[in-house]
Amino acid sequence: MPPPEYEEEMTLSPRPTPPLAPVTLDFKGPGLFGPDTGLGMPTCLLCVCISGSVYCDDANLEQIPPLPKDTTHFYGRFNSIRHVKNTDFINLNKLKSIDLTGNQISGVDEDAFRPLPQLQDILLADNNLQALPELPPTLRYIDVRNNRLISNGLHTDGFKEMSLLEFLYLSDNKLDYIPVPLPESLRVLHLQNNNIQNLHVDTFCNSHDRNYIRRSLEDIRLDGNPVNINLYASSYICLPRLPIGSH
Repeated sequence: MPPPEYEEEMTLSPRPTPPLAPVTLDFKGPGLFGPDTGLGMPTCLLCVCISGSVYCDDANLEQIPPLPKDTTHFYGRFNSIRHVKNTDFINLNKLKSIDLTGNQISGVDEDAFRPLPQLQDILLADNNLQALPELPPTLRYIDVRNNRLISNGLHTDGFKEMSLLEFLYLSDNKLDYIPVPLPESLRVLHLQNNNIQNLHVDTFCNSHDRNYIRRSLEDIRLDGNPVNINLYASSYICLPRLPIGSH
């Protein structure tokens, strides 16, 4: 019997290679692509997430992606988003700023922004909006320039309770009148290139108090409207600076 070292090696037939399983992305895996979102899903696949800020600019998006729960600033500029749903920002209680400038948004669900407790800035310029939903009273900065907003598309007294609002940009729309009452905190009001035809004595001032002065509002733009501001001197007697408008 030959020693073991001289035994012939047995030739084993190769095992068949199993087919490769298709690659799938487990969207429910914890933190696979970033922090959990308000809907319990991860994100940052198409966007860049840096310390509470989510950057989704120019990413060919047609809808708002799921966002991390700790998002404070969302930038979704220059995409093809057409509608903002009431679930897009659900449970994002730290969200302070939304910038959707330069999309194709023509509609926003009524409760899309209102439930956000810390929202300060909302930018919807360069879209196709004819109406605005109810907005939260915490807003400080609103920019809806260059849309198709009509006066009937704004909530009655929609800005009245915004005691922190400082900047309101409504230029290049189709508004027929100034959306009053305006909060005392307002510093900048841009309404140029609309269809505003007249002013009222209480638009900016208080006809019941001749000593009233609206100290904060220093920048009013009414140029590019049919209104002739020279005919309404009593409407801005309480202002620190005269409005810029048609003469």
